[in-house]
Amino acid sequence: MYGLRSFFDALQYQAFVDFGYLMLLVYFVAMSGVTIYALLQFHLLYLYKRYHKANPEITYRQYDLATEVVPFVTVQLPMFNEMYVAERIIDYVAAQDYPKDKFEIHVLDDSTDETVSIVAAKVAELKAQGFNIEHIHRVNRQGYKAGALQEAMPRANGEFIAIFDADFTPRPDFLRTTMPYFEDDKTAIVQTRWEHINADYSMLTKMQALQLNVHFTVEQAGRSYGNLLLQFNGTAGVWRKKVINLAGGWQSDTLTEDLDLSFRAQIMGYKIQYLEKHGSPAELPVEMNALKGQQFRWNKGGAQNAVKLLKMVWHTDKLNWVQKMHAMSQLTAYGVFLWVFIAAISSLPLAFAFAELGISTHFLSFSVLGLFSIAAISYTANITAQINRDTPPSFWEKVRFFGLFLSFMPISLGLSLYNAIAVVEGLRGKASGFVRTPKYGIKVKGQEETSAPKKTSYVARKISWVTIAEGVMSLVFFTSMVAGIATGNDAFALFHAMLAFGFGTICFYSIKHLRFN
Repeated sequence: MYGLRSFFDALQYQAFVDFGYLMLLVYFVAMSGVTIYALLQFHLLYLYKRYHKANPEITYRQYDLATEVVPFVTVQLPMFNEMYVAERIIDYVAAQDYPKDKFEIHVLDDSTDETVSIVAAKVAELKAQGFNIEHIHRVNRQGYKAGALQEAMPRANGEFIAIFDADFTPRPDFLRTTMPYFEDDKTAIVQTRWEHINADYSMLTKMQALQLNVHFTVEQAGRSYGNLLLQFNGTAGVWRKKVINLAGGWQSDTLTEDLDLSFRAQIMGYKIQYLEKHGSPAELPVEMNALKGQQFRWNKGGAQNAVKLLKMVWHTDKLNWVQKMHAMSQLTAYGVFLWVFIAAISSLPLAFAFAELGISTHFLSFSVLGLFSIAAISYTANITAQINRDTPPSFWEKVRFFGLFLSFMPISLGLSLYNAIAVVEGLRGKASGFVRTPKYGIKVKGQEETSAPKKTSYVARKISWVTIAEGVMSLVFFTSMVAGIATGNDAFALFHAMLAFGFGTICFYSIKHLRFN
């Protein structure tokens, strides 16, 4: 009898060891994916720094309106239920330092609320002032933003089409600066850098600015300077109308139609001109549920485009192997959150299996390379890039950056569940509607009291099951951290502490911001 019991005990122990090895393999594969992505990002940092070392001063040519003939441009403003910012974007576009007879404004309005009447009144006001402006209102919202852009194409009289989302406030010289680059027939798109009019509103907006600065400095500029594929960011850019049609037009089978069309155009041999030093200010989401919705759309759309475009990238003969490698990395980058979540889950049993596996925890230290790479890229994008500044960053600016970065990392980990779900849905081909990110015209703390966002239907009202799951995950990782330290299995204690803090913070603010207070 005792021999039989020992036999089953041995089987259970062996099963535990085998499961530990399986979790080690899963964790290794997941962290390898994250590390490879981070190292490719580091290559973009190298390209970025190499270019700026050789070109310390960057200037852009602008049209001289007194002596040069400028092309006619159609400016499209797609929007859906943007009552707080609709007038603002129309006014900013009308204020362009560009001849009135050389551009038209098309407001592509799919709204179902007061935005319709607000836009109608503003359009009538500007028409009376001599502006060429049209209010194009749809009632079916078919194809969402991509559908609105595609349906409006036949009505665009310009050879070039500038696009702005409703939360942007473009500079008066936007058209004068971007349009000269279309003198190169191979230029399909001119994209400008996003700036943030409310970056200092809260810790949430500061973290978003930190992340977006990486994309619009090191990533976009690094790809541009390295002759790699970029992406149109959906707004704050200009298209050559002919290329939109040649590349197959705006298609609504993904949630990120901007990435889709810009890749198709570049695979055909056209290029994107990126103006790193020309900023187009915009408003960042000021509440957690709006941010999560935006992140979900970007990650799911990215996964959908990976399914749609990877084979096209791989088989084209117009790209060299370096361009293909980075293009494939860009299309699969949204899977990083899925890798992070898989690594987090597999680390739970692995934390208590290391002692039995007889493997040193130093085996996993390679993953630190990814952390150093992300830190270096973020530091460059937010501190040393010195975009539009005359003085070098101060010591305290650097200190504040590292404090913000140390907060940013666990918050990013806390978004991994929500974004991993988005990626899985995108890979599976699950259809979903285009949920736009609500904006309120808020720039500074306290302004929300006069903007009355608490009364708007734009704010989420229900706690989702994902938010509940995030709270549970926070408790699980906190318990694992405490148990690991108590039993001496502390290899993942710091990782689990970051996950507990990240998931807990995301859960807390998702609930707190249901009423936006």
